[in-house]
Amino acid sequence: MVRLLDAEILCTRIFDVADTIELERCRALIEKDATGVRRLSLRREGSEYIQLSDPPLEIELGFRRTLSVSGSPREVKLNATLYSHGAISITVRVPIAKGTTVEELIPFADELYDSDALDALAKDEVNRLRKVLEPTFEDPHLWDQNEAYSVILVRKLESAEGATPNADQLLATPGLARLLLGEVKEKVLSKEEELEVLNHHYSYTPSDLCVIEWNAAFVYEPSGSEDIVDLLEIANAQLLELRYYDSRLDTELQRIYDVVGNQTGSLLFSPWKRALREQAQTLIELSEFLERVENALKIVGDVYLARVYEAGLQQLRVQRWSEQVGRKHRLLSQTYGLLKGEVDTGRSLTLETLVVILIVLEILLAVFRVGGH
Repeated sequence: MVRLLDAEILCTRIFDVADTIELERCRALIEKDATGVRRLSLRREGSEYIQLSDPPLEIELGFRRTLSVSGSPREVKLNATLYSHGAISITVRVPIAKGTTVEELIPFADELYDSDALDALAKDEVNRLRKVLEPTFEDPHLWDQNEAYSVILVRKLESAEGATPNADQLLATPGLARLLLGEVKEKVLSKEEELEVLNHHYSYTPSDLCVIEWNAAFVYEPSGSEDIVDLLEIANAQLLELRYYDSRLDTELQRIYDVVGNQTGSLLFSPWKRALREQAQTLIELSEFLERVENALKIVGDVYLARVYEAGLQQLRVQRWSEQVGRKHRLLSQTYGLLKGEVDTGRSLTLETLVVILIVLEILLAVFRVGGH
């Protein structure tokens, strides 16, 4: 049996609030109301091989809130992270009672994974920040969906014998896989399911452990470093943006289909010119977005943190979302090409018709002049 002596659950909710955010202007606006404002900086060994093109802005909100968990009020601390690509992340840090076992933590964690009260708390804080920071937003909005992720961050633990377990012993702890899944109904999982969950584990030394699942991660870090937590949040922010622009692409494609299907042109009028201009603007915006997301973090070395980050991307299915967005973007580009061809053809036909009309008029005028004589 393993007991957690110093641990908390970091419950993150990420919202898309703008196309872009000017982070330095945000710093100037928020510093007077927050206890700590800084650009994110990775600190553990090997972090120099991970480059953030525009490091997110971290804000330690200078007050605590009360969150109801299992019918009891708990005092929690809130942090916010702002991303230049238009996302705001709210992290609710929920303390875990000293001496809690992994088995005892399962129902507590499961409630937090999908807590409506936590969702409401995070959304209230996002709306408060939006009122203050909106002048720094380009195209401000609030998408009706968000990305949720939780990290069980453990700094100190002990076994039943009072010793500190190593990574292998911790992986063998009964209930660890169920904790990450939030599985409260079934007391035992199949060996295949446990292997599937625990297979995505990483350790830099025998004394630390990171296990990553699609909705939660278990991070045992005696050093207290939160670099892995930060990298998992960055991966979730990228996932949110891909989901948001996937939704935008669906809307744009449907709009174009409606324009093409419901409108007909005439010799002197093309119904698709306006749609073509709007589509060109959308393509430019989406191309800029994809570049911002893909370049948000660059890995220039095969280091432990890089492997953990890439594992997070894999578990979150970020690559699949990226391929799906890329595929729809190409489809929109092809549609743009077809519409442009139709507009160009219509313009050429109009010019040719006008030339023919002018020639006919010249002939008629010449006939009238001859007939007049």
